[in-house]
Amino acid sequence: MSKKKNKKVSITKASGESVDFDDSKLQVSLSRSGADKESIKKIISEVSQKLYDGMTTKEIYKLAFSMLRKQSYPTAARYKLKQAIYELGPSGFPFEHYVSEVLKQDGFKTKVGVIVKGHCVDHEVDVIAEKGDEHFMVECKFHREQGRNCDVKIPLYIQSRFIDIKKSWTNIPGHQFKFHQGWIFTNTRFTADAIQYATCSALKLVSWDYPKDTSLRDRINKNGLHPVTCLTTLTKMEKSKLLDKGKVLCMNLCDQPKLLDSIGIAKIRQKKILLEANEVCKLTK
Repeated sequence: MSKKKNKKVSITKASGESVDFDDSKLQVSLSRSGADKESIKKIISEVSQKLYDGMTTKEIYKLAFSMLRKQSYPTAARYKLKQAIYELGPSGFPFEHYVSEVLKQDGFKTKVGVIVKGHCVDHEVDVIAEKGDEHFMVECKFHREQGRNCDVKIPLYIQSRFIDIKKSWTNIPGHQFKFHQGWIFTNTRFTADAIQYATCSALKLVSWDYPKDTSLRDRINKNGLHPVTCLTTLTKMEKSKLLDKGKVLCMNLCDQPKLLDSIGIAKIRQKKILLEANEVCKLTK
């Protein structure tokens, strides 16, 4: 390890907050990607040697990703997970499809972009999810940049919409005894006030790392739901074409390899792309 390991180095988070560099956090993220112990040790050592006060977490990520990519494309793809979720843009529409796929893996029947009649007004709902007697109004809050968290205004607004919709839903034949609830998914985080209000008002929340064990990150890793944007063998344009078709998961390519033909990718490159996609899907099972 570098001599700098014993010296405290202040780094800057996406929020602008300065904290001491902690290589254990880098170790956890590398381990989660499937990197072996020797690779993790080497990457941490090299990153530690290049640290300087004020270095951003984004710069550290890019450095670690670059080294990991030289060793293994699939492992680098898994390490890129958080950034890959941010790339489900520039609009939040692909994220809505992504959340729909996440819920399908939990056994929900879903509809994306639905106009729902409320008691007072009509509402455009990102995702409607149903399973048994459970009926959810799901709103997706997508941010393209790190550090932009959802404050209490978001659940306050969503809960008011849900209350209006619930009044209408409960009048639908057969829905009187169903369980209705509002649900918010975000690719960033919720503030403490947002979580407190949602808990008090029985509004479900899912963020990148909340709640414990069922966060967005946990759901992705548990069910192998890595987005196509994590693949290092696809260009930005090719990823956009897949997203435009509503194909948001690596497993879409594993199950439908002809999708690569439909977006004009030459056969000579397809083998390499499918190899990476299949390795990512395999690693997550």
